[in-house]
Amino acid sequence: MTKREMLLKKISTAQFAALDTQLFLDTHPGDTESVEKMRKYRNLAKPLIEEYEQKYGPLTKNGDDSNTWNWIKGPWPWESEEDC
Repeated sequence: MTKREMLLKKISTAQFAALDTQLFLDTHPGDTESVEKMRKYRNLAKPLIEEYEQKYGPLTKNGDDSNTWNWIKGPWPWESEEDC
């Protein structure tokens, strides 16, 4: 597994935990412990996403507001030597 893949896995794990907790809160809105867990997972994901975007470019179309077409500049995922 490449460093890029490991970072993506960490991001997706933190985002999944935050979303799952958010869904739980839809039916348990007064659970303050779960609110704190959701915030913890969101805060965990944020620096990981920033690190990814700094190293590899925008993760989503909303990632980099400075140059909206920055994502189009190579290499495409299948062109990266690191991923081979």
